[in-house]
Amino acid sequence: SQLLAGGPRAVFQNALEWAKLASKHDFLNCIEAYQTTINLLPQFIWLGATTRQRYQDLSTAENLAVSAACAAILASEYMLALKWLEHARCVVWNQSLMLRSPLDQLHSSHPALATRLQTVASQIHSASSENQSIGHRAVLSNSMTPEQAGQQRCRLAKEYQELLAQARQLPKFENFLRPMTAENLTSAAGNGPVVVINCHTDRCNALLILPGNTDITHIPLTDFTEEKARTSRIQLEKSLRLRERGVKPLWQPQYKDHTESVLATLWTHIVKPVLDALGYINDPPKDSLPHITWCPTGALSFLPLHAAGDYSQPQERVFNYAISSYTPTVTALITSTPTTLGTNCRVLAIGQSATPGHGTLPGTVKELASIESHMQGKAEYSQLVDYQATTRAALDAMEQHDWVHLACHAHQNVADPTKSGFFLHNGTLDLASINQRSFRNKGLAFLSACQTATGDEKLPDEAIH
Repeated sequence: SQLLAGGPRAVFQNALEWAKLASKHDFLNCIEAYQTTINLLPQFIWLGATTRQRYQDLSTAENLAVSAACAAILASEYMLALKWLEHARCVVWNQSLMLRSPLDQLHSSHPALATRLQTVASQIHSASSENQSIGHRAVLSNSMTPEQAGQQRCRLAKEYQELLAQARQLPKFENFLRPMTAENLTSAAGNGPVVVINCHTDRCNALLILPGNTDITHIPLTDFTEEKARTSRIQLEKSLRLRERGVKPLWQPQYKDHTESVLATLWTHIVKPVLDALGYINDPPKDSLPHITWCPTGALSFLPLHAAGDYSQPQERVFNYAISSYTPTVTALITSTPTTLGTNCRVLAIGQSATPGHGTLPGTVKELASIESHMQGKAEYSQLVDYQATTRAALDAMEQHDWVHLACHAHQNVADPTKSGFFLHNGTLDLASINQRSFRNKGLAFLSACQTATGDEKLPDEAIH
């Protein structure tokens, strides 16, 4: 029995157990089981819940995307594996982006529907990302109780889904705000190969999206597993534990630095096999280096693939063969806003050389001066430093600028990822506060702060940093 009866939480957990069982027994259809489970994910991680609750619920999904993709790869269904990785990762963030999606095309032909959809989306976004204290302060109005606020979120979420269904019944809007198909995803390699690495408990696999190619290339990475990724992360964290932004560690004779061994492991078992498959090792680029975008999953998301290499040997480092960048999802590459600087582009730099309650960061003064110098004649530059950089001032300025550079202390809140943020002059600029603002058509955000790439170990595929 598929046991798909009951409330959304129970139904999802039953489907997940079915998928896990099916993946261990050949006579069961694990592809059907995982497809069913992924189809149920939007009902389990529901828009009617707060952002915090959705993150908590996701932590019980047991790396669904990675497990499902592994099953699809074993069945040689590489396109399906890519689609599942996209649909079941960065779930909460993608929901937030959907609520902010521009509705210009719908508005031009069906203005009333588009206006109502935009209104409801804005209300959901505001309600679900609202910070709630232990005392459960009112969410949507000063007179609303927590129970009433929850009912309001549920009503708005239901109306939003009904409005989406109406829009999708209209001609030319059948796929309105739906996730991208696998075929659409293959267009992401416009600037060079995209390497999606599925890091599973039992095995690791790379899925390559190549320029001008509609097929997915599969590379088995049999010598690397999730356990190796976790071990490498622990070793790397120990090596970096005494470091904060602007602080060098004291030498400790009993301590062994594992950084080079971790980078060598990544090179040998992950990066070099990929570069070899791309032909870069035997035939290195002679002119400009090609660009590779890495899209790691699971525990591998916390490791520096861009620095991989055997540093005891010449020409055994990834940057000898390619320029690396990262993306949380393939979809993000396709939908991202171009980040080319122009004279009309506005660049904001926020620096904290002496944040109250934290160590001094004198290097931020020189850092911002260097940015200002580089922006001369290229873009409009402004900055907020020290006492000027309050949380409100920073948010207001970010809305008025295209690029932002933050040079300060920061913190990753493991217990509540939405409380992770930057330490500014009068407090913490956290993810929840940032998420409440509507930042449309923005470009580059450079986070020159400690812990801003740390992520959440319990939710490695949610890009919470």
